[in-house]
Amino acid sequence: MKAVFIVFNQANTERVEYMLDQLKISGFTFFEQVQGRGTNGGEPRRGTHTWPEMNSAVITVVNDEQVPPLLETVHKLDCRNKEVGVRAFVWNIEQTV
Repeated sequence: MKAVFIVFNQANTERVEYMLDQLKISGFTFFEQVQGRGTNGGEPRRGTHTWPEMNSAVITVVNDEQVPPLLETVHKLDCRNKEVGVRAFVWNIEQTV
């Protein structure tokens, strides 16, 4: 099993939820109001007057075979609008209870 952590501009919230639905990924945890800055020239997302945009994030635990289509879909979403930005990170899950 793998954990996939997806960070995205709040403008993509509906697209990310739709993506998970289309891939039949029903379990996830949603984080609103995530602050940060991307490593590849990303502008800060701080919710301030200077940097008013904010990010959100989703973490989901999926079977290994679900990871490639999920990452492919995240990449397609990122290519739609590079300035808005979306990133995904994958971790191994050793155990769950």
